[in-house]
Amino acid sequence: MGEIKVSPDYNWFRGSVPLKKIIVDDDDSKIWSLYDAGPRSIRCPLIFLPPVSGTADVFFRQILALTGWGYRVIALQYPVYWDHLEFCDGFRKLLDHLQLDKVHLFGASLGGFLAQKFAEYTHKSPRVHSLILCNSFSDTSIFNQTWTANSFWLMPAFMLKKIVLGNFSSGPVDPMMADAIDFMVDRLESLGQSELASRLTLNCQNSYVEPHKIRDIPVTIMDIHLLQFHGTKYAAIDPSMVSAEELEVQKSSLGISQEEQ
Repeated sequence: MGEIKVSPDYNWFRGSVPLKKIIVDDDDSKIWSLYDAGPRSIRCPLIFLPPVSGTADVFFRQILALTGWGYRVIALQYPVYWDHLEFCDGFRKLLDHLQLDKVHLFGASLGGFLAQKFAEYTHKSPRVHSLILCNSFSDTSIFNQTWTANSFWLMPAFMLKKIVLGNFSSGPVDPMMADAIDFMVDRLESLGQSELASRLTLNCQNSYVEPHKIRDIPVTIMDIHLLQFHGTKYAAIDPSMVSAEELEVQKSSLGISQEEQ
């Protein structure tokens, strides 16, 4: 069992912050699951949107830290939606239900793309105060799978999970990263076929963000720098900025050979 799932912090979080389930659509099978922590008097909270493989509780550490500093934080888990417009309409209804006029959005991967699409969707009557995008994208064509987007709903759950797991790091990683991957794999196992199929559809459905519609929104971009890519062309940090000594230390600690680069 992963270290994070049995950690005191995670168990305290699950025992102290209730998981709420909210229906805002006419279809009562579309259920938003969320953790809402921090002062309810704050009317412009930070909302976390997970990646394809994530559930609402993958942000438990951020919730514990930020609420400790007095912020209100909401972490979401999406219902099953099959197109971006449908998602944006449902998310708008959720904010209306929660009586939130404007929010800060943090999105990881797919969550970041959906956050941008929602900001674009509401640009005439803005609902997004700021965006924080972690390892996200603004055009689904980068996945070269837009042609398969309409077939995910036909695939069995094990095949969908295999597709998602193929994006997880399989090389040498530091212990904290290994624990995080184990935790994400465990959360992935909790998602059903329709949830995974809809998320992969949203992730690969042909779409892009129209930049002029979100140009007035402050955007923070977080590109997570994985140690196994340290000093290579795949790193978030330009290899030219890494000293030879630091690069050798990282190679030694991760067991990266010259042939693997």
